[in-house]
Amino acid sequence: MTETLAIAALLAMLAVVAVAIARMRNLFGVVVLSGAYSFLMATVLTAFDAADVAMTEAAVGAGISTVLLLGALHLAGSLEAKPASRPWAPLVLAGFTGMLVVYGTYGLPAFSDPQSPIHRHVAPRYLEEGLKETGVPNIVTAVLASYRGYDTLGETTVVFTAGIGVIALLRRRRKGGGAKP
Repeated sequence: MTETLAIAALLAMLAVVAVAIARMRNLFGVVVLSGAYSFLMATVLTAFDAADVAMTEAAVGAGISTVLLLGALHLAGSLEAKPASRPWAPLVLAGFTGMLVVYGTYGLPAFSDPQSPIHRHVAPRYLEEGLKETGVPNIVTAVLASYRGYDTLGETTVVFTAGIGVIALLRRRRKGGGAKP
C-alpha cells in the first residue's frame, strides 16, 4: 500500500513537471525541468524494480540529454519566441496520436498476466537458453548486449552522433562568431 502511494505521488510529480515544461517560455528552465523529469522517471522505474532501465534513464535522460540540450541552448538563446497564432493543428494531431496509442493498448494482455505470450514463450526461452546461447551469466546483460545488440548499438550511435553534432556546432560558432575560447 505504501509503495503504491509512493508511485502515485511520483507519477503526480511527473505530471506536474510535464505541465510546467509545456507552459514555460524560458528554455533554460525547460532544460532543467527536463532533467528533473528524467530523474523522477528513473525513480519510478526503480520502484518498478527495473534498475537497469532506471540507470539508463538517469544517465541518458538526465545526463547526456541535459548536456546536449544545454549545448543547443548556447547556440539558440534562452527565450522561446511567441507563436504568431495559436498552434491548434499540432495540438489536435498530438491528441489524435495519443488517442490512437491508448486505443492500441486495449489489445494488450493485462499487466503481469502469467498467460501472456511474453511469459509463456519469450521469457522462459531467455531464462533457459540464455546462458547457453550467449555465454553471459546475467540474463539482463544477455538480452541487452546479445539478443538486442543491434538495437543497443543503434541507440548508442544516435546518442554519440547527437553529441558530435553539438560539439561540431559549438566549435563552428566559436571560430566564426568571435566568442571566447
